Amino acid sequence: MGDAFPPQIRKGSSEDLEPIARNCFRRRFSIDPEMALAGAVRSRRKPVRRSGRKDGEPSLPSTYAPMEATLVSELPAGPEWHYEPKWDGFRCLAFRRDATVDLRSKAGQPLGRYFPEVVAALLDVRESSFVLDGELVVPVGKMLSFDELLQRIHPAESRVQMLSREHPALFVVFDLVDGGRAGNRLFERPLSERRDALEKFMATQVPQRSLLRLSPSTRDFRKATEWLRSLGAGLDGIIAKRADLPYQSGNRHGMQKYKLERTADCVVGGFRYSSKGGTVGSLLLGLYDDAGLLHHVGFASNIRAADRASLTRSLQQLIKPPGFTGRAPGGPSRWSTERSGEWQPLAPKLVAEVQYDHFSGDRFRHGTRFLRWRPDKPPKQCLLSQVAQEAARGYAKLLATE
Repeated sequence: MGDAFPPQIRKGSSEDLEPIARNCFRRRFSIDPEMALAGAVRSRRKPVRRSGRKDGEPSLPSTYAPMEATLVSELPAGPEWHYEPKWDGFRCLAFRRDATVDLRSKAGQPLGRYFPEVVAALLDVRESSFVLDGELVVPVGKMLSFDELLQRIHPAESRVQMLSREHPALFVVFDLVDGGRAGNRLFERPLSERRDALEKFMATQVPQRSLLRLSPSTRDFRKATEWLRSLGAGLDGIIAKRADLPYQSGNRHGMQKYKLERTADCVVGGFRYSSKGGTVGSLLLGLYDDAGLLHHVGFASNIRAADRASLTRSLQQLIKPPGFTGRAPGGPSRWSTERSGEWQPLAPKLVAEVQYDHFSGDRFRHGTRFLRWRPDKPPKQCLLSQVAQEAARGYAKLLATE
């Protein structure tokens, strides 16, 4: 997927984000949320050191690359690890120098025009020179809404301003990369020292009721796993960082991410043919609501090549409109009125067990992984309630919003 988006997005123009966001909506969240900002371009930027800077001048330009994480199947344990919640938003580095604020995505795309309220909050910080690493999130009620977050990537300033008033974003801060006058070259110090500096910074430099929030952290493995149990679907996972390492700009040496994998039984309400040949390319998954409507919630495409021909024949025998009686695949959105691709409706006879990592809004965030068929499961028992987001009852407490 590395060439899925045009090379001009590497130039860092904010206008490049809007077609990418539209593409993300058309794919119905079948790609990673970071790709909504940066496509599939992997950041290869290197940390830049400036010598002979004046007192208070930030040592890092806005091209500085953030730390990245390696996805792991088990959360690491040991005294060298520091744990944080993995927030469901856009990764962001915030650069402030006097009256200038620059927000950058993980791949260096400018974000400031889409989050004017966060820019204003950063300008309200008493310290005038710093670099913060964090996550942009949008709370809606008791949940963090990725849908509302993604809507910010819009060409119309008037709409961005309206959205920022209706649902202000928060900037959840988890690292003080450089502190200007408060602490020079913090990125060269171990995380344990940077965390102490960050807590002091947030306590003394950030006004009360700010949109900047301190992300919690712990060295206690049991507490980190308790976050997963207590927050459920309201949390995207756990980040583990080496407490003894300096800021690992542009590499994955010091940070790991662990995400819960869950399973769900879904009705196969339709399918799409593959782009190459006349065999099935993906199964379209549905779940019933309390009113008995079958809603499209995602897809699974990890069908073994050896099974595609026979499965296609079986599916073709079940083709019958409407397939989905509630939300259907490829429907119009505010981005486009074109259908995202032709699909074949099926009679609601087949049930598939799939594995997923996150259910947000009304759909699986990414493509799911097909596990097995469930001929023993009545389709009508495949309900939205099995994956409905648990209220993020602890997120407000974690971010000190109450």
